[in-house]
Amino acid sequence: MASWDKLKAIAFDLDGTLIDSAPDLAAATQATLTELKLPSCSEEQVRSWIGNGAKVLMQRALTHSLDRPVEADMLEDTMPLFMKHYQENLEQHSQLYPGVLEVLNELTSLGYSMAVVTNKPYRFAIPLLKAFKIEHHFTKVLGGDSLEKMKPDPLPLTHLLDKWKLKPEALLMVGDSKNDILAAKAAGISSIGLTYGYNYGEDIGLSCPDAVCVQFSEILKFVNNSVKVMEHESV
Repeated sequence: MASWDKLKAIAFDLDGTLIDSAPDLAAATQATLTELKLPSCSEEQVRSWIGNGAKVLMQRALTHSLDRPVEADMLEDTMPLFMKHYQENLEQHSQLYPGVLEVLNELTSLGYSMAVVTNKPYRFAIPLLKAFKIEHHFTKVLGGDSLEKMKPDPLPLTHLLDKWKLKPEALLMVGDSKNDILAAKAAGISSIGLTYGYNYGEDIGLSCPDAVCVQFSEILKFVNNSVKVMEHESV
């Protein structure tokens, strides 16, 4: 079990952690495949493909539909089409997971600095946060295209440590995917794995996070006693 008494800041994944965005992504993926006159897919299949960014999602969808590996040129040509359909479906079917709003309110009142670290393209992350009126809780939002590398690479988390002038023990990563846990381990920070999100059908516990939560609200029992919060001027 990690030590939580030095915790000052929390980084959250977005898709599958704060927001169930799979229905929007599924609608966009299905529309893209239909426009390409290819066999479609189910929402459940899309849920198993989420987690490594939009391009990998589309690569998995095309590979499934074609029943063979997709060529790089076709994938590149397909991405603008997928982005168009996702823009059209953004915020249409997504929902906040239970307890997210209440927990974010509580963590903000306790003085934690919070960030979103997602592999979703930045231009889609911001509107989604605003649509659910939770963007004000986060002083930093990093998309999959915000830096040179994305999760499971530790760069987004080490970037936060540098910008917020934090030691690794002061930052916690909360996510639903092994990419979140692997990034946290590589950055030397603690992590909480959520069981309800998108993790390719794998038990998040197999990635050995410092704690596992079935519900988002359970996060509070780990961080509520952490009284050392980041000073405003260090953010």
